[in-house]
Amino acid sequence: MRRLFLFLPLTIMLAGLYGCGYNEMQAKEEAVFAAWGDVEATYQRRADLVPNLVEVVKGYAKHEHDTLTAVTEARAKVGTVQISKEMLDRPDAVARYQQAQSQLGSALSRLLVVAEQYPNLKANQNFMDLQNQLEGTENRINVARVRYNKAVQEFNVSVRTFPNSLTNSLFLHLTRKEPFKADEGARVAPKVKF
Repeated sequence: MRRLFLFLPLTIMLAGLYGCGYNEMQAKEEAVFAAWGDVEATYQRRADLVPNLVEVVKGYAKHEHDTLTAVTEARAKVGTVQISKEMLDRPDAVARYQQAQSQLGSALSRLLVVAEQYPNLKANQNFMDLQNQLEGTENRINVARVRYNKAVQEFNVSVRTFPNSLTNSLFLHLTRKEPFKADEGARVAPKVKF
């Protein structure tokens, strides 16, 4: 009988902990970290492709030195701006990382415009392959960002809703994670002139 009195409160306490969201919040935070890893992996793929693309273009467009330099410098800057999963709740760190990636994306866009001006380069199979890979990588980056933002949303909702918010404030002390945001000026549609 005495064991029953000891076992019953322990059982009730464990059942209460099951519904408190502790494990759910841990799982959602890990999902955020995994989604961030996917974002980093797609950015790394792009960073790995850039030197090959630059070398192919260099062979055809030696006088477009400024554009090639901008791409090389942007890629180098991307390598210096690192963000760990522990920094995902710091808006300034995420913004710096996103800005460096945006600068590389802009430089790559200018490089592709240069390529459009050179018919021989467009016909070069190596360039075409690299351009296709780069376009595919840009799509992967977008998909990874969307998945990351979805994981962040689910995590942030999880730590802010009851009873998880109570469990979080008492035991975990997890903070909101920062989602990717649009680049400055992204709301303004680009003007195309022929």
